[in-house]
Amino acid sequence: MEEIIPKKISLSGIQPTGIMTLGNYIGAVRNWVKFQDECDCLYMIANLHAITVKQNPAELRKHTLEAFALIIACGIDPQKSVAFIQSQVPEHSELSWVLNCYAQFGEMSRMTQFKDKSRKHADNINVGLFTYPILMASDILLYKSDIVPVGVDQKQHVEIARDIANRFNGIYGDVFTLPEPYIPKDGAKIMSLVDPTKKMSKSDENPNGFIAILEDRDSIIRKIKRSVTDSEAIVAYRENKDGINNLMTIYSVVTGKSYADIEKEFDGKGYGEFKSAVGETVADYLEPVKERFNQLMCDKAYLESLCSQGAEKASRIARKTLSKVYRKVGLA
Repeated sequence: MEEIIPKKISLSGIQPTGIMTLGNYIGAVRNWVKFQDECDCLYMIANLHAITVKQNPAELRKHTLEAFALIIACGIDPQKSVAFIQSQVPEHSELSWVLNCYAQFGEMSRMTQFKDKSRKHADNINVGLFTYPILMASDILLYKSDIVPVGVDQKQHVEIARDIANRFNGIYGDVFTLPEPYIPKDGAKIMSLVDPTKKMSKSDENPNGFIAILEDRDSIIRKIKRSVTDSEAIVAYRENKDGINNLMTIYSVVTGKSYADIEKEFDGKGYGEFKSAVGETVADYLEPVKERFNQLMCDKAYLESLCSQGAEKASRIARKTLSKVYRKVGLA
């Protein structure tokens, strides 16, 4: 009899910021879709994480549902995977408190993202911002995640989850699975269109720096045509060509062409022609996502039923882990 090898478990999450950028899609969500056939996947709208920054309650509710609709529109299949909203699964908060008691102040204070966000939000350096990595560890460890697809900037959070899990396991035995970060080799980091030395971000003060997934076609093409390049006018991927390298990365991911193929395709052609091709191709690439998103948002009852079903599935899995943790520490 052929041995059945269990699939690895993968957890991913995205915050309901109101805007998902092309960088989010290429660096994260696109890979989530691929993972569905390779792993047992869970996909989460991380709205608990979102409140480390001050939120308008009505907007947060709206953005949370929109983010859920958007990951479904991007290709997450609720029949293949578990898709849910974080706050609808209380086990995340419950395990987070336990893990707070097994994380060290020193290791939290060294987290790069805490330092960065403290500078950006100097008027609201709250404790939630400080313990954010512990909640993320709870997200990961609840589901016995083997791999966590993340951007380069989130790798440290997976490492601290491993450290906390190792510490807990060292005291109580084999309770948590040690997760591994998964960082895609290509397209892991899409850069700003106006400053290609910085990551594409929806919080960019210049809206020309990012492309939103739901942006209209003309705006997408216009932004890419205005993107920063260089004076060399040669489409080639190499050092000191950050703008062109970024556009080539985007074009490569969207078309499946290698850098060598792209260089050959635009040999002897100027940046204007290259930018036009990138803009048109990206707009075409995003059109089916926008259509599906609009369909889902027009049927709120169906969308909310998907949220409820996903939360129930996630809670059943999470409760098993939490119950074991409670028994180990003497809370049950």
